Amino acid sequence: MSNRLPRARPPAAAAPLPPPAAARSPAVAPPTDSDATKESGGVIAVTRALQLLEAFALGESHLSLALLSRRCGLHKTTVLRLARTLALSGYMVQRDDGEWRLGPAAGWLGARYQAGFDVQNVLEPALRALTQASGESAAFYVREGNVRTCLVRVEGPQALRHHARMGEGLPLDKGSPGRVILAFSGEPGDVYEEIRRRGYHCSIGEREQGVATVSAPVFGMHWRLLGSVCISGPASRLPMAKLETLAQTVVTAANALSYALAGNTSATSAVPARASHWHP
Repeated sequence: MSNRLPRARPPAAAAPLPPPAAARSPAVAPPTDSDATKESGGVIAVTRALQLLEAFALGESHLSLALLSRRCGLHKTTVLRLARTLALSGYMVQRDDGEWRLGPAAGWLGARYQAGFDVQNVLEPALRALTQASGESAAFYVREGNVRTCLVRVEGPQALRHHARMGEGLPLDKGSPGRVILAFSGEPGDVYEEIRRRGYHCSIGEREQGVATVSAPVFGMHWRLLGSVCISGPASRLPMAKLETLAQTVVTAANALSYALAGNTSATSAVPARASHWHP
């Protein structure tokens, strides 16, 4: 019998230890709202839905799915899904022929926006009076961020006239309505100093070729700038000399409108002044 001890077997290979918690692959997190946002912070689905509403040009009552897709730069299936969602709330309506039009909720939204500016009681009558006095179309512009928007417009009696799209965002630094808003918002520069000194501004072809305008500022209580009032027409009928002649008519209308919107009864006006309700 051998006295030799049995040779020890090598230990079995140990199972690999799990990696430290810090080295493990992170679990997939559920999607959050930030996954559906643009770099600007806007929700992509909402932005795309608004694109659909903005795709309709002035005078277009309905658009095909293909045209909506091209104008928005979105796939047809995406457009269809968004349109059907908007239709649930009445912002879009699908016609019997398959094309789409804006729904009644879109109109109510615009009406609610205008209601905040006392349109019916103050602005429209004042613009109508200015149109009669000048013989040209009159409009009232307000500032919305970095653009100006035509809130109310009254067409002039002339067959040939300038047409503006209400609600469209236009540049502040092109055209007399925007220049006046900038000037009386404190914009620095010689151009704006001159506008503040004169109290109005005339422009021809500055934003749109062949269009002439003259504008003046409108204020509310405590001299808070509310917007600008202007008359506009073709440059062929409104050369600079004519604009300068009409400037005082526009300034007078702007002053009367300022008194009316501020509810100041000291203004000389045939219509009793009343306070206006404006959004902040």
